[in-house]
Amino acid sequence: MSDLRDAAMNSKAWPFEEARRVLKRYEKAPPEKGYVLFETGYGPSGLPHIGTFGEVARTSMIRRAFQEISDIPTKLLVFSDDMDGMRKVPDNVPNPAMLREHLQRPLTVVPDPFEEFASFGDHNNAMLRRFLDTFGFDYEFASATEYYKSGKLDAILLRAAERYDAIMKIMLASLREERQATYSCFLPISPISGRVLYVPIKHVDAKAGTITFDDEDGTETTLPVTGGHVKLQWKPDFGARWAALGVDFEMYGKDHSTNTPIYDGICEVLGTRAPEHFTYELFLDEQGQKISKSKGNGLTIDEWLKYASTDSLGYYMFLKPKTAKKLHFDVIPKAVDEYHQQLRAYVGQDAAARYANPVWHTHGGNPPESHMVVPFAMLLNLASVAGATDKAGLWGFIKRYAPEATPEANPDLDQAAEFAVRYFRDFVAPTRVFRAPSDQERAAMLDLVARLKAWDGGLDADALQTMVFAVGTEHGFDPLRNWFTALYEVLLGASQGPRFGGFIALYGVGETVALIEKALAGGLD
Repeated sequence: MSDLRDAAMNSKAWPFEEARRVLKRYEKAPPEKGYVLFETGYGPSGLPHIGTFGEVARTSMIRRAFQEISDIPTKLLVFSDDMDGMRKVPDNVPNPAMLREHLQRPLTVVPDPFEEFASFGDHNNAMLRRFLDTFGFDYEFASATEYYKSGKLDAILLRAAERYDAIMKIMLASLREERQATYSCFLPISPISGRVLYVPIKHVDAKAGTITFDDEDGTETTLPVTGGHVKLQWKPDFGARWAALGVDFEMYGKDHSTNTPIYDGICEVLGTRAPEHFTYELFLDEQGQKISKSKGNGLTIDEWLKYASTDSLGYYMFLKPKTAKKLHFDVIPKAVDEYHQQLRAYVGQDAAARYANPVWHTHGGNPPESHMVVPFAMLLNLASVAGATDKAGLWGFIKRYAPEATPEANPDLDQAAEFAVRYFRDFVAPTRVFRAPSDQERAAMLDLVARLKAWDGGLDADALQTMVFAVGTEHGFDPLRNWFTALYEVLLGASQGPRFGGFIALYGVGETVALIEKALAGGLD
């Protein structure tokens, strides 16, 4: 075993831990199908959100870790459950009245409210694929409608008819008594209305591969379970899809975790070993509520990309998947700066540390070099005090601070400068609240102004920070963070801010003096 593979096999990073579990499935023999199949599922009942992206991103990280420890070929299949009936009209789409006329029809039959695609399901599938392609994921896309109608699932559907009683035994044990009376794992598509019907099944003919039920008008109807005439309820569908495709790994949110024994049991009843699975904690909106495709709460992928790079989002997806995380605009600046900190650290790390570094997983083992010589948080504050309306307004300060930096040589910094102006305009400026200093704070700031006017140490951020620190100490701030909070609230209109020595170095000594004097005169608003 090479040193690199040995380091990967021993890495504690969670994608490697999951990859080793998948590899253990084939410790005796490689898969008969010739590859290891990673899968993610998507319910296109609403527009894709970051949670959907996160599932594909994290699964891709595990797949990449697997490739580092094994030579078995792999595939990633993104499966859209687009044959599901539309159970409710999403809150964030046009033409809701039109959509209400198509409730319970398969999503690939419901007209597209955006009037861009053949169906609502097709629209949402296209949105998902566009988002995934933006990030360069290596995946194959699968449509449940196409799989059901083309016959790709026929064999497993016929087996489900043969083993109907065993599947029903698993399902009925999980249902309330009143639900048991009408439940069936098969959902016929009404020949009359085209709706997905939740009706009792009167007879399952395993030999003929048919089901019999009463249609909406009371007519007794028999349909084949094959060819797209019937679909499976979503829980049985989970396990049946695993069995049909030979899925080796799938992750899903914590809200699915209680169903795992059901999914596994049905997969095994249908004659296949259940895959490895990983449950992640949910993404939350600003109020701590689970984000939802139908509600449209939380961040969309496009919204994140308006204010930060794709790579920073990938980095955020890596972090602590077993911990619930807020997906709101205020997480973006920290994610950007942490991402670049990890890029800079990566350069000097050994193999073990690199495998533990989030950017190895974010970039599939080949992270780029960071040229972000100014932190994103600092750019935000610079945009604030400089009144910048475009990135050109920031580059004059950046060039003085880092003369060698250019938009061409530092494309990530150039992009971040534009993002910072947008973020400041949309989120920081509307919430700024400046306050007057206390007597103690005023005295300290006047002292700071005097020292800055006499400063001859150039733009040394560390030396400037030491000087600011000394002013706070000498003026009796205890704890010292109260001094820095005062600077932020009086000068920047916020309770938090950048490392102040670095801010002075970037903004300029003379400019900082003018800013403090203006604040002390009551001129900031």
